[in-house]
Amino acid sequence: MDSKAFTRMKRGKLKPDARLDLHGMTLDRAHPALTRFIFASQARGHRLVLVITGKGQREDPYDPAPRRRGVLKTQVPQWLRMPPLATAVLQISEAHIRHGGGGAYYVYLRRLR
Repeated sequence: MDSKAFTRMKRGKLKPDARLDLHGMTLDRAHPALTRFIFASQARGHRLVLVITGKGQREDPYDPAPRRRGVLKTQVPQWLRMPPLATAVLQISEAHIRHGGGGAYYVYLRRLR
């Protein structure tokens, strides 16, 4: 991605071609949905897509049991960097506040040849 397009993306000026909302999904449902979405978007010729993960539940300071916060928020970038999705993904970055901020990711896709 060139620097001009990257700057426009980080400022929220580029509009994503497609979006996927993973709110409320389990890891078992989210991973296949993400895989299908990325490959279908690439096949349609989309370059910039938005993947909404949500930020996760807030931690309760009075809860004695530690809980993982934002499981999808941490897993989705890892999935996008591993095969088979790594072949389709060019770049991943956190979305601008108008597109979801810390609870969403911009995914810049490679062109199909």
